[in-house]
Amino acid sequence: MSYADELREHARIAILRMLEDAPRYTSNVSIMTDLLPQFGISYSRDQVVGELAWLKEQGMLTTETLPGGFIVATATTRGCEVAQGIAVYPGIQRPRPAN
Repeated sequence: MSYADELREHARIAILRMLEDAPRYTSNVSIMTDLLPQFGISYSRDQVVGELAWLKEQGMLTTETLPGGFIVATATTRGCEVAQGIAVYPGIQRPRPAN
């Protein structure tokens, strides 16, 4: 697996974990873009939007585009299960157990 593929898998689980931890399981692209560096992932806004589109296609979250192109994402039950490590999905890094 290439570095880019590995990074994508880590970005996807980081996004799901952020949503799983957020009030109402909801956040927006700007906040996620700002928080990803805390996971060691420096993604542009366009890259985050791309990952949200992929995660939406897989049924992990829903998105809503508000006026001005403001994108809000909400985790689905399936996305929360993957974030918690209850379910595993190809293309998304499995979270490590908590210590």
